[in-house]
Amino acid sequence: MKRLKIFSFFSGSGFLDLGFEKAGYNIEFVNEFSSTFLNAYVYSRSQMNMKKPMYGYWATDINDYLVTRRGELKKYILDAKQDGSLIGFIGGPPCPDFSVAGKNRGKHGDNGRLSSSYINLIIDMKPDFFLFENVKGLWKTARHREFYEELKRKLHTAGYCTSERLTNALEFGVPQDRERILLIGIKNSKLLCNKVNGNELVNFPWTQKRNYTMEQVKGINWPTNDIFIQDGILPCPVNVIKELTVEYWFEKNDVTNHPDSEKHFVPRKGLVKMQTISEGDVSKKCYKRLHRWRYSPTAAYGNNEVHLHPYKCRRLSASEALAIQSLPKEFILPIDMSLSDMFKTIGNGVPFLLSKAIADSLQEYLEVSIK
Repeated sequence: MKRLKIFSFFSGSGFLDLGFEKAGYNIEFVNEFSSTFLNAYVYSRSQMNMKKPMYGYWATDINDYLVTRRGELKKYILDAKQDGSLIGFIGGPPCPDFSVAGKNRGKHGDNGRLSSSYINLIIDMKPDFFLFENVKGLWKTARHREFYEELKRKLHTAGYCTSERLTNALEFGVPQDRERILLIGIKNSKLLCNKVNGNELVNFPWTQKRNYTMEQVKGINWPTNDIFIQDGILPCPVNVIKELTVEYWFEKNDVTNHPDSEKHFVPRKGLVKMQTISEGDVSKKCYKRLHRWRYSPTAAYGNNEVHLHPYKCRRLSASEALAIQSLPKEFILPIDMSLSDMFKTIGNGVPFLLSKAIADSLQEYLEVSIK
C-alpha cells in the first residue's frame, strides 16, 4: 500500500488528526485559523512525542490558499507526491451556521461559507481523497441539505466519487450521543472500475469498525434520573454497555489525576440550583447533569449549555470532557490555555475513536480500490 499523507484543515486542537495518525497516516500539513487552538495542537503532540508535520503548522484563513498562498500549497502537495504517496485532505469546517443549537444561518453565514471554501480548495488542489465532516443539521435540515447536495455535485463534476453516512459516535465506542455527517471522496481516475457506480463509491465500509449498532444502544434500558448525592455511590446496572458510560471513561482516563483535572469553571452563582439537578437529568437547556452509568449528550459546552458532574457539585473538568471525547489519557491541553478556549476546542473536536475507526476503514478501502 502506498503511504497516505494528510493535509489537515480546520484542525482545531487535532482530535480528528490524532485518529488518522494512530491509524498510520502521516499528518504533513496543519491549518487552523485560531492560533490558540493551533498552539494546543502543537503542545499536545509534543507531550505525546509525535512527529511534526513536514510542511508545518499554519494559523491562516483557508481562503488564503485559494488566492495569495495557492502556489505555496500546490508546491507542498507536489513535493509530498514525489515518493508516490496518496494525498488526502481532511477537515470539518466550523458548523454553527448549520446547527439547530447554533446560529442556523446556513451557507450565507460566515462559518457556512467556509464549507464552500473547503470544497473549492479540494477541487482546486485535487487531492487523491478527502474527508468532509459536519453537524447533522447540514444533512437533516431541508434548506441546508440543498446546499450540501450542491457541494456534492461540484465534487462529482470535478471528478470525485463519494460516499456519505450520518454517523453516531456511540457506534464506535464513544460515550457520547453525537451525530455527524461524514462525506468521503476519492478521485474517479484512481479507482478500479468495480468500485464506482456513477458518482458513488461502491460498498464503502462505514460500519466495518463499528462496535455497536444504534438499535443495540437505544434498546438498552439505561438508567434515567437518580437523586443527586455528592460523592454518592451508585452501582453499575447489569444490563448496560459499561464501555459507553461516562464513569467507565472517567476511570479509564484516570481523570482525577490528569493534568487537566482542576480545569473547570467555578460558578459565581447558581450553586444552590445546581444541587437540585438529579443525576441523569439532561432535559434542560442550561444545566445538564450527566449520569455516571449512561453516555453523555453531545459534548457542546457553549451557548450557555452547562454539563454537570454526575456526583460532584461542579461543572465538568477539562480532563472529564476529554474523556467523553474518547481521547487517550496522554492528551493534555496547555496549562496557560483559558477555560473558555479549552471547552470550546473540546466541544468542537471530532471524537477520537470515531476518527480512528473511519481512518482505518478508509485505509482498508483504499488498499483494495486504488489502481
